Amino acid sequence: MNPVTLSSMLHSPDYHHHEEFRNRSQKLQEIRDLGINPYPSKYSPDHDVKALLEKYGDSPTGDYESALSGKTDKVTIAGRLMLFRPMGKNGFAHIQDQNGRIQILFNRDETQVAGFHPQGEMNPMKFIEKKLDLGDIIGVEGNLFRTQKGELTVFAKKVILLCKSLLPLPDKHSGLVDKGIRYRKRWLDLITHPESLQVFLLRSYILKLIREFFEKEGFLEVETPVLQNVYGGANARPFITKLEALNQEMFLRISLEIPLKKLIIGGLSKVFEISKVFRNEGIDRTHNPEFTELEAYAAYWDYHDMMRLMENLFEEIALKLFGYTKFKMEKNGKEVEIDLKAPWKKMSMKESIKTYAHLDIDSLSDEQMRKILKEKTSLDPYDLKQAKRGSLIAMMFEELVEEHLISPHHIIDHPIETTPLCKLHRDPKLAKEGFVERFETFILGGEFSNSYTELNDPQLQRKLLEEQAEKKKAGDLEANPLDEEFIEAICQGMPPTGGIGIGVDRMVMLFAKVNSIRDVIYFPLMRPEEGI
Repeated sequence: MNPVTLSSMLHSPDYHHHEEFRNRSQKLQEIRDLGINPYPSKYSPDHDVKALLEKYGDSPTGDYESALSGKTDKVTIAGRLMLFRPMGKNGFAHIQDQNGRIQILFNRDETQVAGFHPQGEMNPMKFIEKKLDLGDIIGVEGNLFRTQKGELTVFAKKVILLCKSLLPLPDKHSGLVDKGIRYRKRWLDLITHPESLQVFLLRSYILKLIREFFEKEGFLEVETPVLQNVYGGANARPFITKLEALNQEMFLRISLEIPLKKLIIGGLSKVFEISKVFRNEGIDRTHNPEFTELEAYAAYWDYHDMMRLMENLFEEIALKLFGYTKFKMEKNGKEVEIDLKAPWKKMSMKESIKTYAHLDIDSLSDEQMRKILKEKTSLDPYDLKQAKRGSLIAMMFEELVEEHLISPHHIIDHPIETTPLCKLHRDPKLAKEGFVERFETFILGGEFSNSYTELNDPQLQRKLLEEQAEKKKAGDLEANPLDEEFIEAICQGMPPTGGIGIGVDRMVMLFAKVNSIRDVIYFPLMRPEEGI
């Protein structure tokens, strides 16, 4: 049962030629020759590790002799064999399930192996030692006791092999340190890194809390199509596929927005959806082409209502997870403190540029902004030359301000060039200058949400989408297409509406205190391994 180094096998599609694979395959055949089924169909444990540890805590459960004579509580558990140490007539092991590890004691005279009949020197203890390997999944029936050191242990009276593993686990000393392997082969990461498993258990719990929050707020959870005839709702390049049945080009959705707005038009007053969206874009620390988004829409709300919703959601989840809203995080190698307690800072995009970049947009001409951006950023000179004033303002914000927004900030009142789906500002002066009622929320220098007072003027909606379509024809791959069906729906009347989109993966990153989106997605997109 010696652990072996796995690195030479993990990068190769020819693992079946590896000596360790051949050795385990030989053991598998020997087990079958003994009349034992190494892959039974079902097993029924009555406890998991966490339940046992919580139930018995530090209470006395009896000693070795009591367990030997069967006087202590009997349990049935199952898990993966992670450690084995022979010690004379006994053997100590650890098995691991989703919720932790527990110690097992095997005894030469008392432990039996299901389906095994002693043959010569091959007794049950020898079978366990010679035929089982680390990584095998076993079931154990036995009696609880505490060792002299106080460790809760199961005295195994019966062991059943539930799954013989043919590939080894990573070496317990060197571990699985290659991040690329951990992301590609997430199953190994979960087995060998309990902290990774805890992140994903936290992710599931956060999703549960999100749903509870929105249901409490009166929102109805809905599902909308992943495959769409016309994509929209964001500035993004789509993935394109084909529906063979209709010989028709289709798109994977880049946003949840358009169908959710149609449901508001149809009379649903508050809706939300948590689903995957797909954007054919770059991959980095905070971007994965397939990611989880939460979008919510409420009739008769505006973007101020959505700000409060955003703050209350994050504050409530922080309190339920930690009991407090203020905590420390690492940002660019430095420890920073953030506080999710509402209300959060709020400033217009122009105000944020003045505060953090020390530039007064109102005193700068378009050419002056282009000059500053050319000097301070690596933006494409052609894009700068073509950009209108509103786009230049947005570029100034993205390039010179975003990284400074460490504590939660709502950046409100964006230029109309940034979205074709948002209502013009109710302030006539700001509307005349081309600003819309939009906010984005930033924490730790990254975007967490995007929200509008939704545009419900069908004539203006058509004009803005037609402008987007022209940009698309001119080569802008991220511009929105013209969506006639959506305009038709708007023509039939959408009430004043507030909408918000929240990046769930980034939300989990924040609460799990990790710095890469790949750490919170079970199977992030990776370049295929060579030869596979």
